[in-house]
Amino acid sequence: MRARWTVLLLPVLLGCGVLGGPRPAWEEPAPPPREGTIVPAERLHRSLLDNGVQVLVLEDHRLPRVSMGLVVPRGSASLPLADAGLAAFTGELLNRGAGERDALAFAQAVDSLGGSVTAAGDWDSTGVYASGLSRDFEELSELLADVVLRPRFEPEELERLRAQQLASFERAKDDPRTLASWNLGEALFPGHPFGLPRTGTPQTVARFDDEDVRRAHAALFVPAGAIFYATGDVGVEAVRARAEALFGGWRGEDPEAESSTLPGPPRSRQVVIVDRPELGQATVLVGGAGISRAAPDRVAVSLMNVVLGGGGFSSRIMSRVREDEGLAYYAYSGFAKRRQGGYFMAATGTRVPEAGRAIDMLLDEIDRATREPLTAEEIAHARSLAVGRFSLGLETSDAIVDGLVDLDVYALPPDSLDTYRTRVARLSDDEVRQAAIDHLDSERVAIVVVGPAEQLEPQLERFGPVRVVEP
Repeated sequence: MRARWTVLLLPVLLGCGVLGGPRPAWEEPAPPPREGTIVPAERLHRSLLDNGVQVLVLEDHRLPRVSMGLVVPRGSASLPLADAGLAAFTGELLNRGAGERDALAFAQAVDSLGGSVTAAGDWDSTGVYASGLSRDFEELSELLADVVLRPRFEPEELERLRAQQLASFERAKDDPRTLASWNLGEALFPGHPFGLPRTGTPQTVARFDDEDVRRAHAALFVPAGAIFYATGDVGVEAVRARAEALFGGWRGEDPEAESSTLPGPPRSRQVVIVDRPELGQATVLVGGAGISRAAPDRVAVSLMNVVLGGGGFSSRIMSRVREDEGLAYYAYSGFAKRRQGGYFMAATGTRVPEAGRAIDMLLDEIDRATREPLTAEEIAHARSLAVGRFSLGLETSDAIVDGLVDLDVYALPPDSLDTYRTRVARLSDDEVRQAAIDHLDSERVAIVVVGPAEQLEPQLERFGPVRVVEP
């Protein structure tokens, strides 16, 4: 029996290098990034309707399914501060009846096809999306067009949504991370739409009426810059003909974009405590100025952040806060990039008595990235990880189209996906190090902590003026 187990285990031991065999694959250096186009040119087709609607088709006939959508490059940031939450409210109301069908009849029509039709929005875009079997392409696209062009906005659905939204604000008070993010936005962007939640506040949602919603829909959904896309088991000519039939007669004037000036970073550190006396865990956010989605050095900033706190267990922040000190289960950093700008954030959660020490470590790691240059080994690992994530994120046709639409929304070069791996490979180590110097400043940040103020305030006074707020 012993001899038989030895024979069975020998290949395993050799493969793992225990007995001098070849090194396992995970110990080998990563292969160089593969360059080239993401999809063959013969599968990707672009065209433009006379009214400015772009049509994007990515053929993929492997499965009898189709995904489609219409996206406009306008979202919550396109509306004035007084309308905080109106774009999100309008987007959700789009899901509740369109054309000749009320909310129930519309849902039944979608269910009868075994598909889905949903509307959703973000800061810089709003879209309506549909998916199902490719044989139902015409019916699904008709439902999608109803949502885009002929929403019902029925009063009873508006009131039902208002009640749900107000209830969600109350539930959010029980989520420390949501409370922290809301207060960080307010601290970093006072007087700007980014300073309020994208879904608005109880005060703004309470006053939305039918006229507000229709005004927002008219401002968001205009043909200029809109993108109609389809991917799956569909032919390019069929999609183009359908786009012309559904959206060729769409008219509307492109509204002037809202031009609120984005505030600069805090002049000095400021501290906000969201008082939750019953919590034993403190949620910590440290935020500062960020970059726009189209910033020229966005790739260098992304690689720098992989080293700092965006690389999981290999990042400096995670290694310090969790692995070395054992203060938290999670610790990370990232840049939220929007059209007008964005913000940098480092986050963790730890026991209340350790909150001050955790903040010390976050600030020190932000500082260390500027005073101790990122090493060549760290940057090489960041390149490999970034390229790997990029490739994994484009494994499906749906994901590729999402990426292409994102490029159009932010007016980025249409070949940005094709050239990404090359740009990562050609970026110098010094450019990545310079990104830390240019965009990290631990003295000009807002620190937000959710937890018991009585225990937290003595720990946090040394970081700057402390303001205690209610949830």
